[in-house]
Order: sequence, then C-alpha cells, then structure tokens
Amino acid sequence: MSPKAPAEELDVDGTPVRLTSPDKPYYPDLGEAGTKRHVVEFYRLVAPALLTAVRDRPTYLQRFPDGVQGEEVYQKRVPKFAPEHVDTVHVTFPSGRSADAIRPTNAATLVWAAQQATITFHPWHCTSPDVDHPDELRIDLDPQPGTGFAQARTVARDVLRPLLTELGCEGFVKTSGGRGLHVFVTIEPRWTFTEVRRAAIALAREVERRADGLVTSAWWKEERGETVFVDYNQNARDRTIASAYSLRRTSRATVSAPLRWEELADDLDPDDFTLTTFPARYAEVGDLWAGRGERAHSLEPFLALADADAAAGLGDLPYPPNYPKMPGEPKRVQPSRARNP
Repeated sequence: MSPKAPAEELDVDGTPVRLTSPDKPYYPDLGEAGTKRHVVEFYRLVAPALLTAVRDRPTYLQRFPDGVQGEEVYQKRVPKFAPEHVDTVHVTFPSGRSADAIRPTNAATLVWAAQQATITFHPWHCTSPDVDHPDELRIDLDPQPGTGFAQARTVARDVLRPLLTELGCEGFVKTSGGRGLHVFVTIEPRWTFTEVRRAAIALAREVERRADGLVTSAWWKEERGETVFVDYNQNARDRTIASAYSLRRTSRATVSAPLRWEELADDLDPDDFTLTTFPARYAEVGDLWAGRGERAHSLEPFLALADADAAAGLGDLPYPPNYPKMPGEPKRVQPSRARNP
C-alpha cells in the first residue's frame, strides 16, 4: 500500500484552505484522474464562473465523503465546522421550519466545499437578502424512460427557444450533466415562489402544446409516457437544480456545462463535458453565462399565459410530496390510486 499523501494548504485568493487526503478516489472509474485533488483543482479553476452562478444564493451541498460510489450527504444547513470565510443566509422551508444555509461569496468557500467532498452545488433561485422573491425562472427538461438527450435537445432548440423569443425573453442553456437540459431565464425579483411556479406551469403547458406529443407537464410518472417532462416544480421554494459548472454523480464525472444555443446540434454529446475534458473547454470559451444577470425580464408574459389557461379551465398542478397541501392544489394522489366519486 502506498503511503498516504500529506495534507496541504492551498492559497485561494489569499484565503488558506486545507486539503486533506488529496489522493482519495472520488471518481474511482477515472483512476488517478478522479481523485479528490482533481476535484478540488477543478473547482479552484472554475471558481470565478461558478461563483457567478451561486453568489449570494442559499446553496446546498451534495457531498460524497466516500466518493460517488458511496453514500450521499445532502447538506442543507451550514455545518458547525465551517470556517469563518463561509457566509450564511437564513431560509425558511415549506414546512415552516428554518435554518442557516451556506451563501457563497468567495472562491475559498467553493474550494473548501470541494475539500468537504462536495461534488454538486445546488443553489436556490433567489439571492440574499431577499430570499422570498426568485430572480430566475428555471426550466428543467427531463427525458423520461424511452427518451434521452436527443429529445431534450429537440425540445430546447426547436420549441422552447422560439417560444421564449416570442415572449421577449433570453434563455441560457446548459447540460444537466445527465440526459437533460436546463434553461434559465433571469427575471425581476418582484414575484413570489408561488407566482414563479405558476408561470413555470404555464410555460410547460405551452411547450407541451407546441411539441407534438414529445413533451408532458404531467407530475405523475405513470402519465408521462416516452416524453420529455418539463419539471415545473423546480421553481417551488426549497427546490434546487445543479448549478452551472457543477460536477455530477456519474462514472465519467460529467459537468453541468453552459452552452451556446448554436451548439445544440445533432452531434452534441453531453458526456463530452467531464472533469478531465472541461478545463480545456473552459480555457477556450470562458464563462458563457457571464453577464447573464444584466438583463432581467418581466414575468408578466408568462403570467398572461397562466391567466389564459385559467380561463380555459386549467388550474394548479401537484406540488412535491414533502410540501404541505397548498391553496388551489388538486388532489395529490397518484391517478391509478384515486377513488372515483
């Protein structure tokens, strides 16, 4: 057995961050290229861009202390052992309980989180100090069994982007790190989580109408079929999406990679963006989402779609199971188990 590598101290923009067990395997399938050191150095490299994506946002840490093949720790609360440079923000969960979450404000916090076995960063879609009014509308295109990235790409490129253009909005697209795609729209922080979720439902329904059977907004899996699900509930309070520039729990160590819309060609493979390949791309293209927050859009065009749906008799859709029963929400029961009146 080779001797254990000694701990090191990294200088991250003038802040010391201790790196322990640098040779510990985080991605075993990558061999020597998948160690803790490589993950930490990856986040040290992309920290400026990643910080743009998560700065001042309540952020959860998806940690794997024994590597991605081990058990997951989903850290919502700031740990007691966090160093002084880790800032926090107070958030309230749907249950009514509250806690202090990590609020990244510096690169050292991101590198420290990687040292603590963080693989993926999960930011809220709002920023401190106003954590009750989202500044992002998030569109999660989630391919269901029988479909894959090709279908998500078609929906994003041929249906969603033209619709956003009609609504006067600019969307920013990235791979999920898996088979899906995420599109973010920067919005003015004037609406509540409930209103932003309502807008997301309306957008999902309009995409569904235009996608010729390729898309569904159905919450229950048994109703989705072989489609791309637009997960509107990702806009509810306390729901998060992997940040841009985050690594994912995959054997290849894929990255949730920002894209140019023009890159959504038929030969695009999301598995090409990995821990080992992405640094070269980052050096070439930089932060494709830089300046994303410079233009904030009104939510009113989306809410107008919601009003039109309501006039046609389309109401709310189910919330996730950990939420309390919400006003106006339909019966939260799997259709095959629902009792007929």
